Amino acid sequence: MKTFVLGLLFLTSVVARKGFGPTEQEWGFVQVRAGAKMFWWLHQTSANVSSYTDRPLVIWLQGGPGSSSTGYGNFAELGPLDADLNPRNTSWINEYNVLFVDNPVGTGYSHVDESKYFATNNMQIASDFVVFLKGFYEAVPDLKKTPLYIFSESYGGKMTADIALQVDAAIKSGSLDANLIGVGLGDSWISPVDSVLSWGPYLLSVGAIDQNQYERLQKTAEEAKKAIEDGRYSAATDLFHQGLTLIEVTTANIDVYNILTIVSSNWNLKNKLIMSVNDDVDDKISVIMNNQVKEALGLDVNWGDQSDGVADALHEDFMKPVIEAVESLLNNTNIQVAIYNGQLDLIVDTPGQMQWLDNLKFSGSKDWKNAERKTIAVNEIVEGYYKKVGNLAMYWVDRAGHMVPRDNPAAMSFILQDMTNGSWTNN
Repeated sequence: MKTFVLGLLFLTSVVARKGFGPTEQEWGFVQVRAGAKMFWWLHQTSANVSSYTDRPLVIWLQGGPGSSSTGYGNFAELGPLDADLNPRNTSWINEYNVLFVDNPVGTGYSHVDESKYFATNNMQIASDFVVFLKGFYEAVPDLKKTPLYIFSESYGGKMTADIALQVDAAIKSGSLDANLIGVGLGDSWISPVDSVLSWGPYLLSVGAIDQNQYERLQKTAEEAKKAIEDGRYSAATDLFHQGLTLIEVTTANIDVYNILTIVSSNWNLKNKLIMSVNDDVDDKISVIMNNQVKEALGLDVNWGDQSDGVADALHEDFMKPVIEAVESLLNNTNIQVAIYNGQLDLIVDTPGQMQWLDNLKFSGSKDWKNAERKTIAVNEIVEGYYKKVGNLAMYWVDRAGHMVPRDNPAAMSFILQDMTNGSWTNN
């Protein structure tokens, strides 16, 4: 094992190692600031190519904030193995190089020396990520010219909007040698107020609440909106949690990540849910990461120990929108911006997404609302719909909740191919 010290960068990397699982892998840490180290885990593609660098590099960023890409994204959604350590036929590794990054610092294996080093806002997260990418490319220089895409989920999408802007600026200034082509913002926390305001109408429309419960939920949502308008973002975050608690009570704990998930009636507010499917998966992943993976990768840090601290540090920033960052990507860069959303997601439901998306201010605004919406068809099965204008695309995904790669891998594969095939057009 080699150790490289480059200013604030601390890298440990040996090319093409056997880590944990069937793929060729590389992994390491980058010190993005004093007292803050970020962990990355690269899985080289298993596609039949002469060199792994022939296929694009796709970064996956989880949400939370504080949820781990190397853990949940990897084993629950799109990595080569599932949470039972069985091969996943729909793994993104089959076609792409996938880089899981535990972001922000404190997430997963990433860690800080003291709580004062946690990121407290989106701009700091983005700045850290630029430093991370510089360190990553120092460790794996072969991928510098490879087309780069950043795909994300939930709060990961919020982070990705500002990350892409800062990465683009660093590339243009010559301080970062990379080839960022596009970003995928999946069920993303771009406009928190639009999501919260749409919970009530969504639940009422599917029969999950009655009119009285709807009015109670809307009252809380309007209070959150007012708090945001007044700049009381911490209070808005508290009201967000109050809204979720109200949904739990009124719906007997409907799964906010997929409203069709079967949940047990044996629950109470104190203990939340005795055991849901997601809880079971989370527990399995925690065991894997703090035992087999930790040992195989030779790590000396525990996975997930600081996740709560990550969320706490971003409490004030949580409800702040990043709509302007998306508009800047569309107006000031050539980066492809793909929005995709599962129709069964509640916490970031599609009606809320469309509210901010249809009001974006960019060069294609006049054409956007009237642009033709086309069908996502895979093997003659309708998997959703999409439309494009300029460097913006929206994909509506059928039969999927918050975790689109897990719930509808066929539609997700369509989106990935549509973005990475080198012929991004409105067709």
